[in-house]
Amino acid sequence: MRFVYFTHSLRSCWNHGNAHFLRGVMRDLMRRAHEVRVLEPAGAWSVENLLRDHGEEGFEAFREAYPDLAPEAYGADLDLEAACEDAEVVIVHEWNDPNLVARLGRLRARGAGFRLLFHDTHHRAVSDPQSMRELDLSGYDGVLAFGEALAAVYRKWGWGRRVFVWHEAADITLFRPPSQPTEREGLVWIGNWGDGERTAELEKFLLASAREAGLPLDIHGVRYPKEALALLDRYGARYRGWLPNARAPEVFARHLATMHVPRRFYAKALPGIPTIRVFEALACGLPLVSAPWDDAEGLFRPGQDFLFARDGAEMARHLRALAKDPDLRASLAESGLATIRDRHTCAHRVDELLDIVAGLGASPETRLEAAS
Repeated sequence: MRFVYFTHSLRSCWNHGNAHFLRGVMRDLMRRAHEVRVLEPAGAWSVENLLRDHGEEGFEAFREAYPDLAPEAYGADLDLEAACEDAEVVIVHEWNDPNLVARLGRLRARGAGFRLLFHDTHHRAVSDPQSMRELDLSGYDGVLAFGEALAAVYRKWGWGRRVFVWHEAADITLFRPPSQPTEREGLVWIGNWGDGERTAELEKFLLASAREAGLPLDIHGVRYPKEALALLDRYGARYRGWLPNARAPEVFARHLATMHVPRRFYAKALPGIPTIRVFEALACGLPLVSAPWDDAEGLFRPGQDFLFARDGAEMARHLRALAKDPDLRASLAESGLATIRDRHTCAHRVDELLDIVAGLGASPETRLEAAS
């Protein structure tokens, strides 16, 4: 089967976590002998920020880890008909220009033979619904939503059975436990500061709890303003800057545990959608303690795959227990890894995608009936 995917960027994971997942999906599709073409806009903001901060060296980790992936940059003169020629499935990520989204829809509506899917992996449908409603998706065959709560929003917008839940997952070709036991010390958190929407949560569940537990904390990420760096310094956390996602497994392997602190929109408005770092950490066999979120879809086994903390004090207690109890760490690592391998790999998501595409291959009448 021939796939064309319009992404924001596959090369750059600078503040672009969905690139992690897409790399694994594209690799798995290719492993199954599907043809894959990935297109990303020239001058994508993630790429531009990475180049500004790290130059061309910022792409080295991606190139080393994914020599089989070759995304193509396109400009304003892109010939969409030629780009999608002979494609059977075209998928468009929501971080694309609205004009591109609309043009692809019109191409499909005029009778292009591919199935056209819109891929939503963000909270804008609830945080900025107007901007999402303004996207012209009238020519699309369906929507891929990265959680049931997000899919429910699209159903309310009239998509019916043409919206499909397609969670992110771990690329276990890269994210896996170290082949040999490693020396581990302290805690690590990989995440971006963002726009201040979880500052209080990060202070309580990340910084204060690590200090209370008496454990060193390494932090990797971008978009940390001066006041955020000052806060990290006040709590004794060590800011390490941007980390290429392809290097995350080796960083995980040097630490005892990590924490999950969901953004407020995912903790409250879009329950059941964890950050991709949960999948990746568990895939590496790294024990994890999570701040409150509702695993509404039963993706994991809380208390078995990872520990839940209702408040900062409980987070600190869990972290102290993990530091002192190697059996607890081993049990969580084994259980979390098993759940990932059983249910949440990029290969599982490719299975789901192929099933979705097969369903869209039904007659127009059947698809219209399914949408009602």
